[in-house]
Amino acid sequence: MTNQYVSELTNTAKMMMSEGKGILAMDESNGTCNRRFEKLGIATTEENRRAYRELILTAPNLSDYISGAILYDETIRQSTKDGVSFIKVMQEAGMIPGIKVDTGAKDYAGHPGEKVTEGLDGLRDRIAEYYKMGARFAKWRAVITIGNLIPSDGCIEANAHGLARYAALCQEGGLVPIVEPEVLINGDHSIERCYEVTQSTLHEVFRQLYVQGVAYDQMNLKPSMVISGDNCSSQADVEQVATETIRCLLNTVPPAVPGIAFLSGGQSKERSSAHLNYMNANLRSKLPWRVTFSYARAIQQPALDHWSCKAEKVAEAQKILVQRAKLNSAASVGNYSEEMEKQPVLV
Repeated sequence: MTNQYVSELTNTAKMMMSEGKGILAMDESNGTCNRRFEKLGIATTEENRRAYRELILTAPNLSDYISGAILYDETIRQSTKDGVSFIKVMQEAGMIPGIKVDTGAKDYAGHPGEKVTEGLDGLRDRIAEYYKMGARFAKWRAVITIGNLIPSDGCIEANAHGLARYAALCQEGGLVPIVEPEVLINGDHSIERCYEVTQSTLHEVFRQLYVQGVAYDQMNLKPSMVISGDNCSSQADVEQVATETIRCLLNTVPPAVPGIAFLSGGQSKERSSAHLNYMNANLRSKLPWRVTFSYARAIQQPALDHWSCKAEKVAEAQKILVQRAKLNSAASVGNYSEEMEKQPVLV
């Protein structure tokens, strides 16, 4: 059976990976957003979450550096204070609306310390609703933990199967799937151990995608970088992280995939930019796909800190947000430098 969305999916997947642009991950759950608010003394209300999302999506010139944004279910249904839907705001700015569709990582039965992502039940109907609302891509995140005797083969296989089932349903319903297998940074593991686990995970993910009939040219990948655990006594430098990450991806990711948009995964905003920049400045001739960013905190946190729910600081916070997006845009084409971090934001 021919998929009526093939042309649209192929075009959208490429547009998401436009040169010099990345994807903004603003799909944190209400609980996660509330915890960030609490740290800053912001009341955890729906209105404050809406105001924060409006600050982001209406930031002047954001679309110069951002091709699309991943929204949460609450956010995709919200509007500006003037009653303009966030979907319309994004469309008019030239940004593609996306939506997180998994329901979270839950404890994996029989596998202590491991998680499996849920959300396949009812997904076909939810995809149809989101498409009708204007979403054109989706995201599903699986988490792989490195620890004593883990990850298990069962955990990797279960999460890869879930990602593939999700991706097939998305393509059936007109949404480009972002496939996100995150190997967590938490732990004392070496970069060599991270490489081993990341390679095993990506091999299984693409095996399952193939088995489920997912079209590689109608999806994008959102992986973690190959990096030392955050408690490892020996931390790999920028060159090693970038080189090992690209080596791993070249060994696992089909060239037909339009692009790879990294998650920041607990890295500092400066480090995540530096790693991405090294890949594009020094390794680009080896890359069959676009390599860019899909960051959350690494772009948004400085703006959130500055705003702190003060209406008079919205414009300044937006400039801080756009500046961070601009730096990552530069990194996505190999033009970022540490000196750019020292340039003051004109607020």
